[in-house]
Amino acid sequence: MAHRLLGETLEILADLIGFESVSADSNLEMIAYINHRLDQIGTRTYLTLNETGNKANLFATLGPPEADGGIVLSGHTDVVPVEGQDWSSDPFTATLRNRKIYGRGACDMKGFIACTLAFAPYFQEIGLKRPIHLAFTYDEEVGCLGAHVMLKELKATGRKPSLCIVGEPTMMKIVEGNKGCCEYTTHFTGLEGHGSMPDRGVNAVEYAVQYVTKLLEIGGALKSRAPEGSRFEPPWSTIQIGKMAGGIARNIIPGQCSVEWELRHVNSGDFAFTHEQITGFVEDVLLPKMVDIHPDAAVITETIGEVAGLEPMTKSEAVALVRALTGNEDPAECVAFSTEAGLFQEMGIDTVICGPGSIEQAHKPDEFVELDQLSACLEMIEGLEKHQ
Repeated sequence: MAHRLLGETLEILADLIGFESVSADSNLEMIAYINHRLDQIGTRTYLTLNETGNKANLFATLGPPEADGGIVLSGHTDVVPVEGQDWSSDPFTATLRNRKIYGRGACDMKGFIACTLAFAPYFQEIGLKRPIHLAFTYDEEVGCLGAHVMLKELKATGRKPSLCIVGEPTMMKIVEGNKGCCEYTTHFTGLEGHGSMPDRGVNAVEYAVQYVTKLLEIGGALKSRAPEGSRFEPPWSTIQIGKMAGGIARNIIPGQCSVEWELRHVNSGDFAFTHEQITGFVEDVLLPKMVDIHPDAAVITETIGEVAGLEPMTKSEAVALVRALTGNEDPAECVAFSTEAGLFQEMGIDTVICGPGSIEQAHKPDEFVELDQLSACLEMIEGLEKHQ
């Protein structure tokens, strides 16, 4: 069956790549397309929306709709932007060259979604005893925002799938752990003034520099906290400064500045350590100096997204299942990039990561997925029929 569905998968993938579902824009057209395909085969679907209603998650159940347990096949619908990238072909038109499909999202992760949709009619037709759920989310690339909404709603219904396969690109290798990812923007409010009298103002940029320096110091300390035998690369939790912006001109004391930064933690202990250190520095050192000059000075950290990592389990039914489906006997891996897998694990769903394509191709110009990888993914999904 899997080899017969490759052509259908490529057609679906071409359609999916055609939807410019960049995180900054709506994904509703793509969700409507998916919903229509599933509706045609009588699949029960649930939509959850963001606050403005311009983005949606889709959760669908193949097989017995009210049965507990079952296996989730999960993927995100959003993609990263293409601006400033030098593509050899239109990034939103699927292009076949040398047994590779090129296009934004080809491997991250519309290829996996296309494989699940190609198999959906077959699973509906054979009459599954154990449900297979399809979970497609919005805004994974900017903090896994959609997955939080979808899983909160799923929990409220009292339903709890047993296992989850997140189809992020792993070259169909088994990944049992990924780092958590927390994204923040810290805003500094100072006091503007003439550049000739810096002591009379509160220089938001200078205090932001001190804040960044402290973050880098904490980042150094995290290296010494690397768990023994850590399989992540690098093995420790990391802090990265992505953007810093503030000020108007050389001769004006800047009253505003912002710092965008992220923490990728290997465990919850490092998450707590980082926040204790940076919060203590702001409250005990930085802010008192600022308000001593200007009472309305402030340092406010905006949480863009906090996503738990997927922690390797001593015994994982999900890992054992994918091992059986793929025949891969290599040791399961851990990766540094973030996924939604940890959110499913937090809900008590045994979760593993395995999908077509390479993370090395994701987010780059001329992103692609190999046809052989799609075929391997289809074979994995086909094997679910035997695990009912």
